[in-house]
Amino acid sequence: MKKVALLATALAMVTTGSAFAADLRVKALKAPPPPAFDPWDIAFGGAVMSDYIFRGITQSNHKPSVSAYFEPRFNVNKDLQLYVGVAGESISFPNRAAAEIDIYGGIRPTFGAFAFDIGVWGYLYPGGTCYYGAPTDTAGNPLSAQCAANALLNGNVMKKDVSFFEVYGKVNYTINDNWSVGLNEYYTPSFLNSGAWGDYVSITAKWTAPSTTFGSSGVGMYVSGEFGRQFLGTSDSFYGTGIAAPGFAGPFPNGIKYADYNTWNIGIGFTYKVFTLDLRYSDTDLSKANCNAFTSDYTAVANGSFSSINPTGVGSNWCGAAGIAKLSFDLTAMTNLK
Repeated sequence: MKKVALLATALAMVTTGSAFAADLRVKALKAPPPPAFDPWDIAFGGAVMSDYIFRGITQSNHKPSVSAYFEPRFNVNKDLQLYVGVAGESISFPNRAAAEIDIYGGIRPTFGAFAFDIGVWGYLYPGGTCYYGAPTDTAGNPLSAQCAANALLNGNVMKKDVSFFEVYGKVNYTINDNWSVGLNEYYTPSFLNSGAWGDYVSITAKWTAPSTTFGSSGVGMYVSGEFGRQFLGTSDSFYGTGIAAPGFAGPFPNGIKYADYNTWNIGIGFTYKVFTLDLRYSDTDLSKANCNAFTSDYTAVANGSFSSINPTGVGSNWCGAAGIAKLSFDLTAMTNLK
């Protein structure tokens, strides 16, 4: 009987202990806090290209060019980014400017499939020399001693400082994983400091190949193109002309009305990690004569290229068909440097 009593007591203690344990609250492990949102990021990169083409016109005399950029960004939230940046490109201008230095900034709001970009872009060309070859322009306005002392052999002229700025607005619409289209507009009150206003409008389209196109290699591919029109106003008297010639509507001592023109490009690109190889064809509908009047090309030659604004017969190849190969790399600190 003693044994039975002891067994009953032990069973009661075990049962009571189990019930008590069941009543205890089990402490859940605390989830780690989400990483703090860091709104700051920095994008940077560089490129080497066989030709620096800007809106269909070479900026490097159809020679190779290098470029680089640095762009701090502040993400207010996932749908709004503020940014500033500086970039540089090697060029070959008639005034022999040292380089193109770009300073820019703006905002990039996103609304669903629509991505906007609104800002101001400054193009600076330090180190230039004035080329004119006379003490006054065609309107009789006095020029500097430097302008009078320097002249281009083909008779073209260019200011020492051709720096200018543009305001711009862009929107890109992502249709699906493969297709996107865009609309862009840039305006300046004085294109290349010529006194002529400029307004550039373009449409773009891009097809991105499925990520499985090249298997698991990590190589991506896209095809993209752009069609744009550059509208231009009348230059100041520095670029005016007093020459009379057959088929020429002048003289225009107070400035010439630059020819508006169309430009287009199409190309294919291959991406791998942070690298992009872009192969592109570019062209415009500017004649050699109107191209010369607009660019003041120092390599242009007399070849019978006359137009209503180009009385000298000097023609330029800077606005014609061109093929461009560009190898670039692009990184962001938050994505690539963590």
